[in-house]
Formats: sequence, structure tokens, C-alpha cells
Amino acid sequence: MYLTRFRINTARAGARYLLSSPQRLHAALLACFPGLPTDPEARPRILWRLDHADRTDVQVYLVGPDRPDLTGLVEQAGWPTLAEPGAPGWETRHYQPFLRRLAKGDRWSFRLTANPVHSIRRKDGEPTKRTAHVSPRHQLGWLLKQQERHGFELLPGVAPVAEDPLHRYAVVVHGRRDLSFRKRPGDPAPPAGRKRGNGSRGGPVTLVTTVFTGRLEVTDPAALRNALTQGIGRGKAYGCGLLTLAPQE
Repeated sequence: MYLTRFRINTARAGARYLLSSPQRLHAALLACFPGLPTDPEARPRILWRLDHADRTDVQVYLVGPDRPDLTGLVEQAGWPTLAEPGAPGWETRHYQPFLRRLAKGDRWSFRLTANPVHSIRRKDGEPTKRTAHVSPRHQLGWLLKQQERHGFELLPGVAPVAEDPLHRYAVVVHGRRDLSFRKRPGDPAPPAGRKRGNGSRGGPVTLVTTVFTGRLEVTDPAALRNALTQGIGRGKAYGCGLLTLAPQE
């Protein structure tokens, strides 16, 4: 496994084109792995995430099974004239040594962009419908339900006995984005009266994403390794689910 970081040159038209659609950016990132099978069902998991430090500082984090070649991405949305043999415009490192060192009881700072959803039934007898969590409190509730399965626990916050979970845990829920885009940008608008589906042919994909940053403790290293390489939650093709760890500040 490899972890890659690439800073996008937001002043370039090519960068703005990619940033305007998670589908376009996903396709551009897949193209950085020339050995991937053409059959989507046979492809290994590729995770990515956009981190927006500010309007002009936007970085892509990418996790995949092979070492990627981002030359094409640099030429489209990076700084190609500054590229050198030792600094081609992105940073890639082996991920396995870090993953192997994870141990129960380790404490880390973390960052995760996710698509928290739940299933609801509006009326008795109707099938359930997948719906996005939109409030920080409910989004945090979603993350709390994920932690045991994915091998971590959120550490206590500044008020560990507070009734409000937003104060009880060492986590900040922020950066909500409501995304709507076409799975194939050239698709025509759906016919009048036709129900628009989430990714259905001709319909827009809609996602509500949010960013979790905070501190966690490892409870199950194997489960956490799987989460770090396979992602958490839905929307993984659109920049959701990539959890990264860093030493505690």
C-alpha cells in the first residue's frame, strides 16, 4: 500500500475543472494507476480525500495498492515547470511500515471526510430510504457507531461527562459540503417527470459530506488497518472514507 499527497494549483483552469466534480477528480486519480483493471468490479480499493486548508491551499491524499504516477495530474493541475527528479510534484511513501506499527492503546490525531447516512422509513409499509445526516450532532453519532467496527475509540474531550456528545469527545465536526453533480458530466437532463436518483442514469449524484478531526485510541489494530486502506462509510469514489492518522499535537 502507498500513501500519496499532492497539492493542487488552484490557479489553473485544469485544477478548477477537476475540482468542479468529484467524478472528474476520481477519474483523474484512477488514471494515476496504470496497472488497474479496466473492469471496475475487479479494481482494488482506491481512496482519496481533498483537504481544504484555505481557498488556495487544497491537497489530495490518496491511498492505493500500487505506487501511483501523478505526472499527468501535475501537468493538468499542478506545477509542472517546478518538477525535478527528486521532487516531481507529489510525495508518495510506503504505507505498510506505518500500518504494521499500529498497536492497541496507541493514541493519534485523525482526520476523516465522510458521508454519514442512515436509513429511514417515512410511512409504515414503505421501503426504507437512505438519507444524509446533516447536523453535527447526528453526524458525530454516526461516527460513534463506526468506531468499534473500525478498531478505535474517540478520546474524551474537554468535558467528558457533558450531556452534549460534541463536548464529550475530542472531535470537531466541520466542513459540511452539499454536493450535487452528474456521474457522467455529458449526461443530458432527465426527462420531465422522471424521478432523479442518486447516481441513476441521467440523474445527479447528491452527497452531504463532513470532516471529522480529533484524537482517537487504537482498540483493534487489524480492524483499524482495514479502515485505513478500505475506508469508512459510503461515497468512497467521491472523496469520502479516507481516514488518516498523525502524531498527537
